[in-house]
Amino acid sequence: MGKKTNIALTVGAASVVAWAASKAVVKSVPREYKKALDFEKPVILAHRGGSLEAPENTMAAFAKAAALGVHGFAIDVRLTKDEQIIVFHDEYADNTTDITGKIADLTWSELEKADAAYSFTDKEGKHSYRGTGEKILLLQELLAQFPHMLININLKDSPDTYEGSLMSSKLWRLIEQIGAEERVVVTSTYDEQTDRFNLYAQNRIATGAGKEEVKKAFAAYTSKLGHLYNPSVDLFLIPIKLGIFPLGVEGFINFLAQLNVPIYFKIEDDTDTFIKLLNAGAAGFVTDQPTLAMAILQENTNE
Repeated sequence: MGKKTNIALTVGAASVVAWAASKAVVKSVPREYKKALDFEKPVILAHRGGSLEAPENTMAAFAKAAALGVHGFAIDVRLTKDEQIIVFHDEYADNTTDITGKIADLTWSELEKADAAYSFTDKEGKHSYRGTGEKILLLQELLAQFPHMLININLKDSPDTYEGSLMSSKLWRLIEQIGAEERVVVTSTYDEQTDRFNLYAQNRIATGAGKEEVKKAFAAYTSKLGHLYNPSVDLFLIPIKLGIFPLGVEGFINFLAQLNVPIYFKIEDDTDTFIKLLNAGAAGFVTDQPTLAMAILQENTNE
């Protein structure tokens, strides 16, 4: 046996010893219980109210989805020029309404005049809501209208912008004022935004994983160092894949479940994948087609 072989074996043995020692000393700590996420069975969140069935983020969409029996909504929020939190996805108003301009440059008095259903037509191209009076909603309106629903609030404004720098504090004050602490989850693709929000919330409100937290968790799961991972959030609301990496696998779902962190998957109109994820232990689903999702859930569970 050569010198290089001996060195390799020594290094390998040392790595095994270090891994075993870390596993004996360091253990992952499950997240604290959050009432907002206390569901015994898989849940359905209508994405923007169900954006393929009615105009996204409008009362028409939310009311229609609620009537189907969904458990809640996954929405996006942005801050207006006069610092009002509105339920809106796009950076520019003209992507879905009859008003032009960047949301951050428009006041609420300007935006509340918009036709929020201006660009919507259903999948069959048969049903238009244009001119039916659908308006952009303030977040406080949505929370007041559906007090029994779980609302996943996604912060869209970048933390590097002026509006993004204000969003966390504004949102915290609104949630506290309304008393909605136990029925919302605050998420953002920007981990920094969620961290900022939690400086105010102090773990009293459920938070969701951003891109970096998802990468960190999946890297821990696929390595032999999963016991070193301690989640900093309460929910993963994620796609089935992250690039080439498959997130919708039973092992990853169970890895996070042991840490008291449920996974909600963003699902398309793929019945087979939906059922596969149900069987793998997915805690919930976010969908643009709540009618289909509720039917699948009812057929495959005791809902």
